[in-house]
Amino acid sequence: MEEMEEELKCPVCGSFYREPIILPCSHNLCQACARNILVQTPESESPQSRRASGSGVSDYDYLDLDKMSLYSEADSGYGSYGGFASAPTTPCQKSPNGVRVFPPAMPPPATHLSPALAPVPRNSCITCPQCHRSLILDDRGLRGFPKNRVLEGVIDRYQQSKAAALKCQLCEKAPKEATVMCEQCDVFYCDPCRLRCHPPRGPLAKHRLVPPAQGRVSRRLSPRKVSTCTDHELENHSMYCVQCKMPVCYQCLEEGKHSSHEVKALGAMWKLHKSQLSQALNGLSDRAKEAKEFLVQLRNMVQQIQENSVEFEACLVAQCDALIDALNRRKAQLLARVNKEHEHKLKVVRDQISHCTVKLRQTTGLMEYCLEVIKENDPSGFLQISDALIRRVHLTEDQWGKGTLTPRMTTDFDLSLDNSPLLQSIHQLDFVQMKVAWFAFDPGSAHADIIFSNDNLTVTCSSYDDRVVLGKTGFSKGVHYWELTVDRYDNHPDPAFGVARMDVMKDVMLGKDDKAWAMYVDNHRSWFMHNNSHTNRTEGGITKGATIGVLLDLNRKTLTFFINDEQQGPIAFENVEGLFFPAVSLNRNVQVTLHTGLPVPDFYSSRASIA
Repeated sequence: MEEMEEELKCPVCGSFYREPIILPCSHNLCQACARNILVQTPESESPQSRRASGSGVSDYDYLDLDKMSLYSEADSGYGSYGGFASAPTTPCQKSPNGVRVFPPAMPPPATHLSPALAPVPRNSCITCPQCHRSLILDDRGLRGFPKNRVLEGVIDRYQQSKAAALKCQLCEKAPKEATVMCEQCDVFYCDPCRLRCHPPRGPLAKHRLVPPAQGRVSRRLSPRKVSTCTDHELENHSMYCVQCKMPVCYQCLEEGKHSSHEVKALGAMWKLHKSQLSQALNGLSDRAKEAKEFLVQLRNMVQQIQENSVEFEACLVAQCDALIDALNRRKAQLLARVNKEHEHKLKVVRDQISHCTVKLRQTTGLMEYCLEVIKENDPSGFLQISDALIRRVHLTEDQWGKGTLTPRMTTDFDLSLDNSPLLQSIHQLDFVQMKVAWFAFDPGSAHADIIFSNDNLTVTCSSYDDRVVLGKTGFSKGVHYWELTVDRYDNHPDPAFGVARMDVMKDVMLGKDDKAWAMYVDNHRSWFMHNNSHTNRTEGGITKGATIGVLLDLNRKTLTFFINDEQQGPIAFENVEGLFFPAVSLNRNVQVTLHTGLPVPDFYSSRASIA
């Protein structure tokens, strides 16, 4: 029953209803709270002035909604209230339940009467804090509203079911446990409050005090209060007005506004409405049962999502680790080649150093020997060896000729690592098998003239030339559908829509190279284009507000285009395989917005299933 508690609380004070009254809109208010939110209307809006002008049609007069600039509900005569001209600056407040309420225009006068019996200011108006419908009270004031005895009974039973120990009803702060209940006062007392408020003397001496548990039982078994007529307070309700949908007394039928209405026996209508409510509850109970089963399904989905997430993350980590391992192995192989080249270069240089060192030593020795020979003063002895020495010096000089003093190896490594394909593959690494893909345009790969907005879902261009922009997500499997709406279309340009490889040319119309498959379209007709080949001219163009659909079916290896939900021409391209990115080319005269996460059109799904 705890789920019912909010139904039992007043939208103004946030506490359980006390002496609830029923407003004509079927919402309830405490009597005291109803008085607290009364405001006064201008004199011209009073019931008396309306009756005098002949405009009054019921016991309750509703506000002139046109004059208040409020919406109206002609079938009910009700309207929403937003404040009166007499108190335009009165701010609305929020109750503890979060419902907007309107404070009183003036503090209620001090009185010892109950809220229902105390006089209300002339021309008072009350606004339901839940639906904001307003009405002007007549001379009966709050007494004109019926009391909700059923709601009182439900609250009483609910509070009894929750109270493990009955509490004193007169303790000002923390209620103490009740020790007695007075059957005549219908109040539970703790001992201090009983001695202070219910002394055993005078008229109170005759009251019967019983234990709290017995008082609870006697209160539960006490006869239910009978609801009396709001127009004739001394009469009990005995009939039910079918037209007004409310209980009435016999005087209402004889002299009141219900005299010409169809009425039925109160007991019969009570049983009928109980039966109707029970039947309605059966349907609602079925929906509630379905909702509970659905919540169980959702909670199971939460658990399953968590489990699948852990499993998928582990799989993703394993896949990435495998890529990293492969890259590390390739790195080791490349480093081995670099080391081999390093060793080869060192060997060649070191061999040349060794050879050159030996040759230099021999040359230096010959030079020193020749110098010593030149020092000899014996002509005949010198001439005996001079010819041979001259020949040796020339021969040695020739041996140091061209190329001998040139390094046989360069210090540079004639190796250049081509990592661009791998970097591009890493950039393209994505989840490509998705049933419904959500993606945006990719600023990182777009031409510099492309202008992005709306979280990268809307694009235009700063150039009069066509520029290409790709989607962030690539597809290699499955069936995928996305749409683009034309937000601006000036001077009849011909934007192109389709798919492309990551390395498509970005500074020409989509489809000019062999990396894109596209449909370009103007305001009258369209063409398909791939590798600068134009095919399948089709009548029917685009204007501002048009929708272009792109259907990429990688299961059937086809690409199909749509304009305003109608297929544009035949299947545009067949035998499309590989990794494709959504693509658009446009100039400054066009602006488009991307819509993703769309299901495949029903007609295509049914056609594909037949095929």
